[in-house]
Amino acid sequence: MQLFRTAQATLLATLPSTIANAQSTALLLPKAVNDAELISACRQGSVRAQKQLYERFAGLMLTVCLRYLRQRTDAEEAMLMGFTKVFRALDQYRHEGSFEGWIRRIMVNEALGQLRRKEPLHLAIDDMVTDVPSTQADAESNLAAADLMQLLSELPAGYRTVFNLYAVEGYNHPEIAELLGISEGTSKSQLSKARAMLQRRLGAASAQASSNSSPKEYYATGRY
Repeated sequence: MQLFRTAQATLLATLPSTIANAQSTALLLPKAVNDAELISACRQGSVRAQKQLYERFAGLMLTVCLRYLRQRTDAEEAMLMGFTKVFRALDQYRHEGSFEGWIRRIMVNEALGQLRRKEPLHLAIDDMVTDVPSTQADAESNLAAADLMQLLSELPAGYRTVFNLYAVEGYNHPEIAELLGISEGTSKSQLSKARAMLQRRLGAASAQASSNSSPKEYYATGRY
C-alpha cells in the first residue's frame, strides 16, 4: 500500500510537462465542476484540476483494472499508468461520447497490456472452438457485485478477459478478436465457457450455503 501511495504521489507530482510551469497559472476551481470544465482547466495546466480529475475517476478505474488483473498491486500499477496516458492524451479527446467511457478504454487497454505481461493470453486462451451448452446471458446479473468480482477473479485469464470485454465493457466479438488477436469464433467460445463456469461456481456456492445451515437452528425456530 505504501508503494502505491508513493507511486500515486509521484504521478500527481509529475503529470505532463505542461504542468511544470503551471503553478503561476493554476486555475481556481469550485469544488464541483462538470467534466467539460474540468477538461478545459486541465488543458490549461491547472494542477488542481488534474488532481480533481484523478480523484473523481480513480476509484472507478481501479475497479475496471481489478476485473482483469488478479493482484491489486498490478491493477493499481495499470491504473496509474493509465492516468499518465489520460493526461498526455487529453488534447485528443473530442467530446464524442462520454468522458468516462474514453478514460475506461484507456484503462482497459492498459490493463490488457499488464495482463499480457503477467498472464500471457496466448497460453490462457483455448483456440479450439467447441460447442458449449448455452447459458443464460443475464445469469451474472443476479450476483451481487462483490460476489461477481470474486468469481471473475477465479476464472482463467482468457475466460475472464473475454467475459469482461463483452459483458461488462460492451465490446462486440469482432472488436474483442482484434484487441486480443484471436478469431471471432474463439471469442464467442471463451464467453460461453466463462458463463458456464460462472454458473457452475454459483451453483456450488449456493449449495454450500444451504449445507451450512445447522440443525440446531431449525430446532430453535420449530421448523426442523
